[in-house]
Amino acid sequence: MIRALVADDQEVVRAGFSALLETEPDITVVASATDGAEAVRLSNRHAPDVVLMDVRMPTMDGIEATRAICDGGGDRPRILILTTFDLDEYVYEALQAGASGFLLKDAPAERLFEAVRVIAAGEALLAPAITRRLIAEFARLRPRRPTTNGIGELTPRETEILALVAEGHSNREIALRLVVSDETVKTHVSHVFRKLGLRDRAQAVVAGYESGLVIPGA
Repeated sequence: MIRALVADDQEVVRAGFSALLETEPDITVVASATDGAEAVRLSNRHAPDVVLMDVRMPTMDGIEATRAICDGGGDRPRILILTTFDLDEYVYEALQAGASGFLLKDAPAERLFEAVRVIAAGEALLAPAITRRLIAEFARLRPRRPTTNGIGELTPRETEILALVAEGHSNREIALRLVVSDETVKTHVSHVFRKLGLRDRAQAVVAGYESGLVIPGA
């Protein structure tokens, strides 16, 4: 059973998402929050697997709440950002704070269910096309501040793998491109995540962009 928490300052949104999620036999909503501060408190109390987090909320916004939850240590819940537009100006900041992906608020019910299951399974909800658009858009909006934290510990092949993951390629696509097996790619990805302390592919996008491995528009 996937335990979910819905955080949004609009009652109709909270009630709507909660009601939809409760129709699925493998998902249960353990709590709902009206702002980021309450989301953090309820997350600590109920230990959900997934938090559906709005960005613009009073008292504490979704980005600050995401950071507080993800920095709490231990087995923390995965954060799924709820956004009105697919290139919301705050989405990249949310990914930096530790979110595992984002979902449009007007997404159909099946997409919502899929998103919660994907995030709960430990995967990142970032389609390749959206990933590339996301990087390009934020490169345009704000200058990149290169960082090499941990990148030097990677082997040349691992560095190449990180760049491809950050560009939004799946393991299968990377395997075909590098002419190696899917299992080999999976092993390299695991090594990269461990060395850089990354939780999922969403954080790999951030790492690839901030290290300069991914050049938007290239």
